Amino acid sequence: MNASAPAKVILLGEHAVVYEQPAIAVPVSSLRAHAAAAAAPAGSGLTVIARDLNQTLPINVDSAVVENALALAARLALRELNLPAPDMTITVTSDIPLASGLGSGAAVSAALMRALAEALGASLPNERLNELVYEVEKLHHGWPSGIDNTVIVYEQPILYQRNRPIETIRIGAPFHLLIGDTGKGALTRIAVGDVRKLVQQAPNRYQPVIDSIGQLVREARRAIEAGDAQALGPLLIQNHALLQTLTVSSPELDCLVDAALSAGALGAKLSGWRAISACRTGARCSTRRASRFALRPGSVLRRGL
Repeated sequence: MNASAPAKVILLGEHAVVYEQPAIAVPVSSLRAHAAAAAAPAGSGLTVIARDLNQTLPINVDSAVVENALALAARLALRELNLPAPDMTITVTSDIPLASGLGSGAAVSAALMRALAEALGASLPNERLNELVYEVEKLHHGWPSGIDNTVIVYEQPILYQRNRPIETIRIGAPFHLLIGDTGKGALTRIAVGDVRKLVQQAPNRYQPVIDSIGQLVREARRAIEAGDAQALGPLLIQNHALLQTLTVSSPELDCLVDAALSAGALGAKLSGWRAISACRTGARCSTRRASRFALRPGSVLRRGL
């Protein structure tokens, strides 16, 4: 039994979303985590194999020790289904780079839980799966926003805001996104913690930055649903400037953003330790030129949407 889940990219709103501001995220369906469940010899129990990490994990459902995110995902799924651990091997692989801001942890957890449930003839509704993946995200990120698990489980563009119903976003007209790679990673957990320290230590300075990001997200939603890429581009640029104020950018990311704009992108900003740029389908920002800009500091991952 096979299952998969996509990567995600945040268009606007990261970091501010932790403070109950909205954020827009979209799935990157061409980058995926995969889980394959297969029967194992009687008495062997449940084992998770993570080939990319060179890990083999026997799963003890009754263990209270949280030593590994994959083991936690398997235990949570079995407890939710109220089923004993089967004699089964689940092999997990992923195209999504680790610690990349693309939701690798949430995607792997979602794929594993889906494969396990389906192999046992059960199902996990998306609403409940989303909650379970969020529990695993706490192990990855400490104080997660909830956006990774939500967009990855539902696999559609969303506007996410804590303590409010999820809202799907209709894309009014096609436009391209190109994701460029700096080649340098930073753990989301550390970045979120750094922003929290800034807001706590100087709220009069940094809370308005958080609020301004939220307003940009609302404007961006209107632009996306209207199919107005010309209006969306400047909002990405403004969001990047605000993230610079929150000290979560870097010289490499700023270089990618500047190069994207020089190549003709309508807008560009950081997303994790990558940069995303947007242009209309058929607009002057050609894929070839945009690919060249991204390959200078790092590499191109995917384009689409």
